[in-house]
Amino acid sequence: MSHGGDLPGTPAVALGLMSDPPRSGPLRIAALILGRINRLVVALSMVAVIAACLVLTAGVVMRYLFNTPTDWQDEVSMFLLVGAIFTCGAAVQAQRGHIGIEAVAGLLPASVNRVRRWLCDLTSLLFCTFFCWKSWTLLHEAWAEGMTTSSTWAPPLWIPYGLMSVGMTLLSLQLLIQVLAGPGRAQGEA
Repeated sequence: MSHGGDLPGTPAVALGLMSDPPRSGPLRIAALILGRINRLVVALSMVAVIAACLVLTAGVVMRYLFNTPTDWQDEVSMFLLVGAIFTCGAAVQAQRGHIGIEAVAGLLPASVNRVRRWLCDLTSLLFCTFFCWKSWTLLHEAWAEGMTTSSTWAPPLWIPYGLMSVGMTLLSLQLLIQVLAGPGRAQGEA
């Protein structure tokens, strides 16, 4: 089993850069633009995770020290975490940082493994594109119908659906770039 932290060039993981970018042309420009967006999203997601920690801590302090219950901190922290998780998917995919089982990859020749990886990217693109489309339909439905959560605070559901939609769009674009780039070089080859 491997993940992006084990790959050569690991510092690029934090930057949201592709581990194997296209060498030239419009696809390279698209990869560079998406890389910059990924860097911004990763930075914002780090802030969101810290904010979620602070919100949950404040809720615990208010409940136990001041005997003041809060009904908003769970939803705020959940929205922040959903946003961080979904929007960072493209940055992780750019580094091929998702956990993958390497039992088959280790047995295959490099050329066959490149095709296998490309087919996995294509399959992932199809799934993520469908998920992206469904996310945008959920967002539209939540916005048009004014849907809210069932809590007493009742924040609008378009917030998490919007974060999910943006994240799945970025992930689908990242996968599209990788699929259009073709099988390319094997991971770590120069």
